Amino acid sequence: MILVTGASGNVGKEIVNCLERRQIAFRVGARKPASIPTRAGVAAVPFDFLNASTYATAVAGCDAVFLLRPPAISNTKRTLNVFLNVARAHGVAHVVFVSVAGAADNPLVPHHAVEMHLQSGPEGWTILRPGFFAQNLGDAYRDDIRCDNRIFVPAGAGRVAFVDVRDVAEVAVNALTDPLTHRGQIYTLTGPEALSFTAVASILSDELARIIQYQHASIPAYFAHLIRHGLAPMQILVQTILHVGLRFGQAEAVSESLANLLGRRPHTMRDYVRDHRSLWM
Repeated sequence: MILVTGASGNVGKEIVNCLERRQIAFRVGARKPASIPTRAGVAAVPFDFLNASTYATAVAGCDAVFLLRPPAISNTKRTLNVFLNVARAHGVAHVVFVSVAGAADNPLVPHHAVEMHLQSGPEGWTILRPGFFAQNLGDAYRDDIRCDNRIFVPAGAGRVAFVDVRDVAEVAVNALTDPLTHRGQIYTLTGPEALSFTAVASILSDELARIIQYQHASIPAYFAHLIRHGLAPMQILVQTILHVGLRFGQAEAVSESLANLLGRRPHTMRDYVRDHRSLWM
């Protein structure tokens, strides 16, 4: 039995889809279980990182946990790490944690503390460090693309090896269901090519049959932009740090790990845009 956290997000939804396709037993942890769509044979149980009283019942009887940090949670030492302690105490043998590229060397990123906590304990873990998701175009950047025909981030001319969530989910499920092979492993996951945001805008323009432009944002303008979109201060800080880092090549390296783990070519940015055109129409 696998507990899936973050099932309503981009990564979590793909994890659920993959588990269902493979007919693997799992349950979903959610703050409002009634809001989770009913699925045959799948239970939704009360779970909230901010409410430690929900931890034990959520993991009871589970062998593994798919762990995802909610964007609103910045203090992972008091939430995710405490949850991990409870999960271990209740017999969870393996945890697959979706971190971010660069988290190992950046204590300001909330994922860093979780990585350190996992690595200081038993080897029943796998850490995935994906780069920037292609799905950001359909989530964080969607309104700017759909309404204003632009991508607006402070990334300069930096290039990004965007990775498709569908591929990340497949690797995560492989690790959840074959823990011996993936125990104690850290995988950096990228797409097959590094693209500038200008190139991404060009792909969007081709596939949507209208002009999409990349507008490089200054840091103050980006802060103001995120404030208008209602993000919390810590979310704004993390988003800004991650995007500014792109200027210096922090996400441009292309790794072969994903192709090797999948045994096939990963999805490209054009694959993603072509498969999801309706998001920006």
